[in-house]
Amino acid sequence: MEINLKHKIALVSGATGQLGRVMAETLASCGADVVIQYLQNKTKAEELAQKIGALGGRVLAVQADITDEKEVAAMKEKVVRELGDPNIVVNCAVSQYKWTSILKQDIGDFQDQFESCVKQNVLMAKAFLPAMIAKKTGRFIGINTECSYLCNADSGAYASAKRGMDGLYRVLAKEVGPSGVTVNQVAPGWTVSDKDRQNHTEIAPEYAAKIPLARRGTDQEIANAVAFLASDLASFITGVCIPVCGGAVMV
Repeated sequence: MEINLKHKIALVSGATGQLGRVMAETLASCGADVVIQYLQNKTKAEELAQKIGALGGRVLAVQADITDEKEVAAMKEKVVRELGDPNIVVNCAVSQYKWTSILKQDIGDFQDQFESCVKQNVLMAKAFLPAMIAKKTGRFIGINTECSYLCNADSGAYASAKRGMDGLYRVLAKEVGPSGVTVNQVAPGWTVSDKDRQNHTEIAPEYAAKIPLARRGTDQEIANAVAFLASDLASFITGVCIPVCGGAVMV
């Protein structure tokens, strides 16, 4: 048994980020053609495209602000024209901000997180789900977070936006399920990425002490869960959010 994504087109938003890069590479290694969506980091997008291209599949890097309806529409047009309709969409993009208590958090940060976690997913759904519905197959996958379950202090803007995203995905799963399209989420914990490896910050004893598996997960382990949900092996799974966080969250 293997994860075979040959003849599939996978679009990964936020593909130049710490987790997005590994997801894009993993989907490509499973045989998928890959669309790399990025907002600003053109250099990293080109480097990633070159790396994925070396695996033998087709690859396309597209710059777009996916909180902007017109830019999402333009991205869709370019993707369909050059590669075709995506069979797999992985929504990984998220904006960063400085965390503090709800009473101190600037209201703009709540708006920013809503646009990043909820609005972008609505726009991506409107752009790419109709083609999947018409073909009666497809995978729509969102990257959530353990924070939406833990609701720790100072995570108010992030946790509330990700909880909104969770509700959106569960409703979508019911709405598009009759067409054979699955809608699922992966919720990573605090994950080891290339940035940690470069800075030698992989080990976090205080965090690990709270985790049943007693360690941080890796970017590859998150990408593995995404690849599984993107595959035919997950054909009868929809409407779920899978925590990939070593047991920090159990649902």
